[in-house]
Amino acid sequence: MTADLDSEAVVERLRDGMAHGVLSFPLTSFHEDGSLDLDGFRTHVAAQIAAGPGAVFPACGTGEFFSLDEDEYREVVTATVAVTAGRVPVVAGIGYGWAQAARFARIAEEAGADALLVLPHYLVAAPQEGLVAQVEQIAARTRLPLIVYQRGQVAFSVESLKRLTRVPGVIGLKDGHSDLDRLQRLTLSAPEGFLFFNGAATAEIQARAYAAVGVPAYSSAVHAFAPEIADAFFAAHRDGDDAAMDRLLRDFYIPFVELRDRHTGYAVSLVKAAARLRGRPVGPVRAPLTDPSPTDLADLEKLLATGLALVPASVGAVL
Repeated sequence: MTADLDSEAVVERLRDGMAHGVLSFPLTSFHEDGSLDLDGFRTHVAAQIAAGPGAVFPACGTGEFFSLDEDEYREVVTATVAVTAGRVPVVAGIGYGWAQAARFARIAEEAGADALLVLPHYLVAAPQEGLVAQVEQIAARTRLPLIVYQRGQVAFSVESLKRLTRVPGVIGLKDGHSDLDRLQRLTLSAPEGFLFFNGAATAEIQARAYAAVGVPAYSSAVHAFAPEIADAFFAAHRDGDDAAMDRLLRDFYIPFVELRDRHTGYAVSLVKAAARLRGRPVGPVRAPLTDPSPTDLADLEKLLATGLALVPASVGAVL
């Protein structure tokens, strides 16, 4: 089976969404005993959608894809599709080796997802030929369009990207390396209409730099707990308001990154802790991640208050 859904329609919906909002990566809600909390997850996704993102990406890195079994994955993607109700595209995460990724792809297709984000494969380093073959094998087994994610051990060369753009169903690349020299070469080598996304950790920090090489769209982990702040930065970035961006970066985003970098795994667990501080029903992280220490949690609470105070009261009022 090869990719044969209307990829062009998905691309246009994503392109339109990217022009109007950040890309939302919802957290996966768990009970205190670690079991999946679907009611809490539905509530969280509904709040995310109400904030007007460009698209929603369930069961990806921020959503702890790596800790979900197939049944839980099905429930998470199905719930996202139901809550979203067609208002924005739903792009589900898939990963591991191509055989397992294809299983997740079938589940996402059955659940009604619009497209897939191919997360970096598991554990091993691989040559360029293998990186391309991994995507080709997945694309041959799903009808859904694919966005490939280069991060960690996955980094595509210009020649590899050219090959990927010829694979039926491959519609875009999300970059998490922040190598702007390489990224500029990639964007200039891709055909017109191919999508690029800024997937750097706390992407707002590098949003201006990415936009300068032709990649204005970005995912926002902050949107998962403070869409008011994320939307304020997006508006300032869209409007070229450097003073507003500098203020948000200096007083919130950079201190948030410094706090995030205190411990391994905080890229997810700190985001989830911030969501709990906002009253979001997301629960704890699953092992091997750990929740923030009391000291870090107290610092996070102060920083969150600072960030929210920077945002006009009208922003995110729906929440």
